[in-house]
Amino acid sequence: MTILPVAAVSRAADTLVAVTRAATDKTHRGMTIGEVASSVGVSVRTLHHWDAIDLVRPSERTPSGYRSYTPADVARIHRVLIYRELGLPLGEIAKILSAPLIDATGSLRQQRAQLLQRIGRLQSMVGSVDRMIEATSSGILMSPEEQSEAFGPGWDPGWVSEAQERWGQSPQWLEYAEHAAHRRGEDWQEVASATKALEQDLAVAKREAIPPGSAAANILAERHRASMASYFDCTHAMHVCLGRMYVSEPRFNAHYEALEPGLAQWVSDVIDANARHHGLDPATATWE
Repeated sequence: MTILPVAAVSRAADTLVAVTRAATDKTHRGMTIGEVASSVGVSVRTLHHWDAIDLVRPSERTPSGYRSYTPADVARIHRVLIYRELGLPLGEIAKILSAPLIDATGSLRQQRAQLLQRIGRLQSMVGSVDRMIEATSSGILMSPEEQSEAFGPGWDPGWVSEAQERWGQSPQWLEYAEHAAHRRGEDWQEVASATKALEQDLAVAKREAIPPGSAAANILAERHRASMASYFDCTHAMHVCLGRMYVSEPRFNAHYEALEPGLAQWVSDVIDANARHHGLDPATATWE
């Protein structure tokens, strides 16, 4: 079964009407270019152009000598419109209309295959947009059970809802949602494993008294900032703001303190020192 765009189907119906009228109207008179333009929904200029390139030419003349269109001419116009709706250039349409039926059928089949490919791409895009909408609304496309499996037993699925309520209107949330729309459970497990490894390295560095501002500490700070790219693009100023939040907000502070006493403040100090190393005064840092 051939699949055509709605507009093309409509044109096809018009073609059948035109052919039927031509077959049944015994008192037919030729139609002027203005009448044809109004009837088929194209401009007079377009019909003049099609006449000039020998695509559709009026085949009769009025008693006054003006050229007029027969029902067959009008039916040809509708065929042109159908092929144009399918995306064919006028030169190719002219070849199809003058070709034997078998050649025209082959061209239509080729165009149908291209349409199906286009439909497939559009359907894939629709699916991606749907996932993006869902991710923007829910924050993560996983059930609570899947979240616990990916992030560990200490994970609270309610945190995502709280984050959406707090930051849902920010550009960073939209970035996060775009990432989330394309992630499955195994992808989140990979993110969680990388985060856990990083936090263990931070805890070890704190225990070993690695000083903020040292080369080793700056490398860890950049690793931490880069890990934020799993969610959104994190500038050094935004990184400083995150460090402050680790100290000031009880949930984040408790998370880091459970890994190593004093770790929240140490991570914040390391982030500040790394920002200075990159030319930013932490005191002036704001969320961008």
